[in-house]
Amino acid sequence: MKDTFYTVTQLADELGMTARAVRFYEQKGLIQPQRAGSTRVYTERERARLILVQRGKRLGFSIQDIKEYLDLYEADRTGAEQLCALLRGVRKRIKRLEDQSAALALTLEELRDIERQATESLEKIDRNGKDS
Repeated sequence: MKDTFYTVTQLADELGMTARAVRFYEQKGLIQPQRAGSTRVYTERERARLILVQRGKRLGFSIQDIKEYLDLYEADRTGAEQLCALLRGVRKRIKRLEDQSAALALTLEELRDIERQATESLEKIDRNGKDS
């Protein structure tokens, strides 16, 4: 099977990100491109890792959380430790989102109550103004 290689621009374009973002993730240790002279060469491994990074970011995980998760795969090829870490992280994220959802629901309820009170007050002012 022939290996596929990407330049930073090709990889960035394929994944819908900037070359700067790719270099940022490299700087953070999430990917380790090979070198062909002075040119960075990215393989399918880096591409797959960046897809996981994008997904993790979209789901609200920190760069550090994502790095720890990816590094676990290198340490335990069975994936068991990685899956346990993933499960802990997902459960923690779900809890945080549920807490935010409850706070948001309360805020919306309060705002709707203020809206109702303000509307009633304006209607009362309008009625009193017409009665004069």
